[in-house]
Amino acid sequence: MEKLCYETLEKLGYDGYLLKEAPERVLQFGEGNFLRAFVDYFIDILNEKTGFNSKVVLCQPIAPGLADMINEQEGLYTLFLRGFENGQKVNAKRVISCVSRCLNPYADYESVLACADNPDLRYIACNTTEAGITYDPSCQFTDVPADSYPGKLTQFLYRRFEKFGKEAGKGFVILSCELIDNNGKELEKCVLKYAEQWDLGDEFTSWIKEENIFCSTLVDRIVTGYPRNEAAAICEELGYQDNIIDTGEVFGFWVIEGPDSLKKELPFEEAGLPVIICNDHKPYKQRKVRILNGAHTSFVLGAYLAGQDIVRNCMDDEVICGFMNKTIYDEIIPTLTLPKEELMSFAASVTERFKNPFIDHALLSISLNTTSKWKARVMPSLKSYVEKTGTLPKRITASFAFYIAFYNGMNLTEDGLVAVRPAGDEYTVKDDKPILQFFYDHKDDDAASLVHAVCTNAEFWDEDLSEIPGFEEAVAGYLTGMKEKGAYEVMKECLN
Repeated sequence: MEKLCYETLEKLGYDGYLLKEAPERVLQFGEGNFLRAFVDYFIDILNEKTGFNSKVVLCQPIAPGLADMINEQEGLYTLFLRGFENGQKVNAKRVISCVSRCLNPYADYESVLACADNPDLRYIACNTTEAGITYDPSCQFTDVPADSYPGKLTQFLYRRFEKFGKEAGKGFVILSCELIDNNGKELEKCVLKYAEQWDLGDEFTSWIKEENIFCSTLVDRIVTGYPRNEAAAICEELGYQDNIIDTGEVFGFWVIEGPDSLKKELPFEEAGLPVIICNDHKPYKQRKVRILNGAHTSFVLGAYLAGQDIVRNCMDDEVICGFMNKTIYDEIIPTLTLPKEELMSFAASVTERFKNPFIDHALLSISLNTTSKWKARVMPSLKSYVEKTGTLPKRITASFAFYIAFYNGMNLTEDGLVAVRPAGDEYTVKDDKPILQFFYDHKDDDAASLVHAVCTNAEFWDEDLSEIPGFEEAVAGYLTGMKEKGAYEVMKECLN
C-alpha cells in the first residue's frame, strides 16, 4: 500500500480540498495529536473557506517527535472527528493539507531560526503541555537550542528582531494553547525574563511588548489521537498508508483573547468556525470549568459507586443523567455571568459529548485527584449558589458526600488507597499522599465525624467548609443515606 502523499491522493482521484502550495505564515511549536486536530484543522478550514492561504511549519518541542513521519507524508494526514452532533452520530473524515513540513530543533536548530527571516510569517501557535511554559534560569542564549520553550521562543524572537529591526508589522500574533491560567500572559512574562537575563537590550524588550501580541486562549476538544486498534482497517479502507492518522471529538471551541483587529486577520467567523476573539477569555474558561469539568467531577464518583464504569453508559441512565443535568441547569448555570442562551447551548453540548460512542471514558480515570478537582471545579459553584440564594444546592452537596464515600478506603498501599464499592469489587483511589493518608487515618470514623474532619480540613479547601450554613449536616445526611440505601437511591432522591 502506498504512503499518503499528494501523488497518491491524485492517483486515487481524491476530490476533497487540498492546498499544495502557499506561504508559511504560521509557525507551530508542537506537532502532537492535539494541535493537529485543533489549530491545524481550523487553519485548514480557513484556507478552504476564506482563502487564508497559509501553510503551517511545525517544530517538535522535545527531542523525540514526529518530524520524520510528518515529512515522509509531505505534511498530509487524515483527521477523523467523531461523536454526536445535533442528536446524530458523526464520523467526519478530512485530509489536512495546511502543514508544509516539520522541523527538529535538536537535529537542525538553524532551520528553525531561519523561519524568523521569512517576511510572510505572522502567527506562532504552541502547545508544549502545562510544563512547557516555565522559566528555567539555567537556559543560556547561546544554547542550541535553549531547553525551555520560552527560551527557544526568545531566541526566535531575537532573530526576528535582528532581521527586521523596528519595522512595523513584523512582530507575531502568539497563540498559546497550554492548559494553564492566562497562558499567553505567562509566556510573555517568561520571554521578558529571558530578554533581561540574557541582556538583549531595551530596544528588544520594547519590540517584544509593542510589536507582538501574546494571546491567552481557551481550547476545548477531546483529542483521542492515533487509533492504534483501528489503524490497519482504516488504512485499508482509505487505500493509502497513513502513519499519523489523528482522531478527536466533533465538538471544538477556541476562545482567543486579543484586540478586535485580529477578527479581520483571522477570519474564523467568516469561515463559520467555533472560534471567538474577545477582550477577555475568562468567562468562557469559567463556563467550561464549572459546567463541563464540574459536571464530570460532581457525578462520576456517585455513578461509580452506583455500579457504572464509563461516562457514555451513565448518559443512558435516567437517574444519573438526570442528576447531572439538574446539577448543571439548576445549580451551576444560575451562578455564571455569560448570557443564559450561551450557557444553555454549551450545557446541551456537554450531554452530547458525554454520549460519544467513539470514546470509552472511564469513571476511574476521571476520579484521579478529585480533591483538587472538586475544589477548583465544584466548590466555586457551591459558594456562589449559597451566596445568591441563601440555600444549599442539594446535588452539589450530595456530590461532596459521593467524594467522601469514594475516598473511604481501608488499605493504604504504594499505589493508592484501596476501597471496595457496594458490588464487592475493589478499586484504588489515587490522589496526593497526604490526602490519602488523611482518609486512611479517618477510615473508622462514623459519618458525622468523617464529614466534620473533611469539611474542616483547611489544607484541602483553603477554608473551613463547615462554616457554610447547614452544609456539614446535609453532607452527613447524604453519606448516611448512601450507607443505608446506596448512591443510586441518593441520586434518585435528589431529582425531586
